[in-house]
Amino acid sequence: MRKIKKLHKAVYAPMDDLVTYRAIPTREVEYIDPFLFLNHHGPQVYKAGNRGLPFGPHPHRGFETLTFILDGDIMHQDTGGGKDIIEAGGVQWMTAGSGLIHAEVSSDKFKQEGGPLEILQLWFNLPAQHKMTSPKYIGLQKDKIPVVELDNGKVRVNVISGSWGEVQAPIQNLSDIHIVSIELQKVGEFVYNIPAERNIFFYVVRGTVKVNGQTAEKLTLVEFDNEGKEVKVEASEDAYILFGHAQPFNEPVVSHGPFVMNTEEEIHQAFRDYQMGKMGSWD
Repeated sequence: MRKIKKLHKAVYAPMDDLVTYRAIPTREVEYIDPFLFLNHHGPQVYKAGNRGLPFGPHPHRGFETLTFILDGDIMHQDTGGGKDIIEAGGVQWMTAGSGLIHAEVSSDKFKQEGGPLEILQLWFNLPAQHKMTSPKYIGLQKDKIPVVELDNGKVRVNVISGSWGEVQAPIQNLSDIHIVSIELQKVGEFVYNIPAERNIFFYVVRGTVKVNGQTAEKLTLVEFDNEGKEVKVEASEDAYILFGHAQPFNEPVVSHGPFVMNTEEEIHQAFRDYQMGKMGSWD
């Protein structure tokens, strides 16, 4: 079995009236190469006539984002031409690359009617050779995501990026990052093998699971060592997890706010380019 290094509890980091827990970075773990950042928004219920999500226009460069909409919705728009509303069960993948400006807000319908909201956003680094690639956006509603059922239907794997066994995901990214979300009924279990040299991302969104014999409750990031291949997960109660793996880049990571590059000078250049309008303009 793959050895577990440590369990990390996400820290409470609210944003205005948005309930938020941050799994990485924290004081205990900066990042798990190339997984840089995870914010878990909600779960909470918005009243009718709310302001919705607070993520108005802002720039990004040098990385990619994957947003999971568990409840509620997100209205996305960016200066690369992406425009979409993704509802519960769907995902959004955005390659910021050389830079763009985007906004992630709630739809007019959600702001008018309110309702439950739970959203997670995961950031992936881009290797130096792809930092300045052209921006790209992909939005997938729930019915466009392949599902693999295991353990007589007690485990449902939503295949989002890369592959799961022989099932190819609808998103094939630049860095061979594999990501799934997994819904487990109580006592549901699965085993998956990942080469020891690849880093694992494992976050418990809801419920409680046993992973390689250790109990991990909701809002827990499981950090693995690079020894062993097998990951065995057993659900102690109904649960939902994010699970992925990737080859580490082993490159310098320099980040400042919305930009993630390899050197301080590249960060300064990103700010200059943004100020000069090279990432687009927002009407």
